[in-house]
Amino acid sequence: MTFTLTEEDKQILLLTAREAVGARLQQRPPRFPAPTPTLSTRCGAFVTLKIRHALRGCIGQISAARPLIDTVKEVSQSSAFEDPRFPAMQPSEWDRVSIEISVLSPFQRISDPGSVLIGQHGVMVRSRGRSGLLLPQVATEQGWDRETLLTHACRKAGLPGDAWKSSATEIEIFTATVFGENEEQAQARW
Repeated sequence: MTFTLTEEDKQILLLTAREAVGARLQQRPPRFPAPTPTLSTRCGAFVTLKIRHALRGCIGQISAARPLIDTVKEVSQSSAFEDPRFPAMQPSEWDRVSIEISVLSPFQRISDPGSVLIGQHGVMVRSRGRSGLLLPQVATEQGWDRETLLTHACRKAGLPGDAWKSSATEIEIFTATVFGENEEQAQARW
């Protein structure tokens, strides 16, 4: 099954993410836009928050356990307030934040690491009860090749960087529909 988002779907998701965080920062009830039927599809998603192109928070859900619209509401707030790499977002930061959403495809286990395509595939590595995930755009943004991407995914999981070479390590690939605001759009909203 092919899953696609229209431009309307993408705009609704971006407005929903912005409202989920903005309402919490302003301590008011959220006013979410009405979702399209497509947004009730169960999908995993990540929300990435950036200030001046620098990461400010990124949290996601890889499972397709909930409707996409609900996943985006939840992970938007988690990205702003629960990413352990950053303090909780403050109202003074919000007007400088741009939002990027990555809607994930189903995961596919692979046996050949050579089948990872940079710029197209994200990766999940699993071994010894640990896992590490990197979105498809990370390798492109960082200028990484396949080996570097797999090495960083292993390190993110707390594994040795070369664990991806072991037959005991599971590697899964996925694609993502990635879209977002640029900083000028984010500032124009607030």
